[in-house]
Order: sequence, then C-alpha cells, then structure tokens
Amino acid sequence: MERIFESSLWATRFMVILAVIFGLIGAVVLFVVASFDIYETAKFVINTYITHAHPEHFHENVVGGIIGAVDLYLIGVVMLLFSFGLYELFISEIDIAKDESGEDNKILAIHSLDQLKDKISKVIVMVLVVGFFQKVGHTEYIGALDMLYFALSITAIAVGLYFLGKVGKKH
Repeated sequence: MERIFESSLWATRFMVILAVIFGLIGAVVLFVVASFDIYETAKFVINTYITHAHPEHFHENVVGGIIGAVDLYLIGVVMLLFSFGLYELFISEIDIAKDESGEDNKILAIHSLDQLKDKISKVIVMVLVVGFFQKVGHTEYIGALDMLYFALSITAIAVGLYFLGKVGKKH
C-alpha cells in the first residue's frame, strides 16, 4: 500500500509540465509582442523622417517604445527561466543543453529552487530598472530638487545593482 501511494505521489510531479508548457507559451507571446512593438516604433521613426515631421516628444516616444520592448523581452526571459527551471527540477535534466564535454550550459542550468529564485529575481530587478528608465524619459523636471531626486534614484539603482551582482558569487 505504501509503495503504491509513494509512486502515485511521485507521479504527481508531472503536473508541473502544465506550468512549463504555459510558461513557454507566455515567453513566446511576450517575444512576439515585443518584436511587434519594435517594428511599430521603427515604422514610426521611418515615417517621421520621410515626411520631415518632428512631433513633440519624438525622441522620448522612440526611446520609450524601445525600452518598453526590452522590458517585455526581459519578462519573456523570466518566463523561459521559470519553465526551464521547473522542468529541470521536477521532471528531468535537459540532456541537449549539455555541451560535447558533458558539462551543463551555465545560463539555463538550474539545480535547486534557490538557484531558480536567484536567477528569476535578478531578471525581475532588471525589468524594474528598465521600467524606471522608461518612466524617467517621460518625466519633466521643474527645479533643482527634481534633479536631485533623479540623481539620488540613479545612485540607489547603481548601488542596488552592485550588491545584486555580488549575490551568489563565491570569493
């Protein structure tokens, strides 16, 4: 009875395949949407230069559109890491990811939930940083205090990224 229960319990790990499949679908959708965003931005830029028009906030809109697409690509990477990590942790190692020498590909190799959490959290922080810079491009600065806040926020982000880079590295 115990053996039947344990084998049934162990087989339930295959439910994770749903998260893997839909995570991959989500990643593909995000990559496609981001690619169309860049295509539309490029089309806008080309049309603007062909017609010799120069709309208000042109550069901010172009940079914002591209940064928004980068943001979507990064979230797609989070979905890929999530899918690969869950698959390797619960289902099986991805044999094709090993190179000829038999060593794991370091980018997508996930061996524990902590590793998966660390990789996903680093990409999420990058998404937040990219989102911050997208918002900054559309911000109007009225006085010196606004510029001081802007400088302090960039400093805080730089310090945070510095310490984030130190996480998980052995000395």
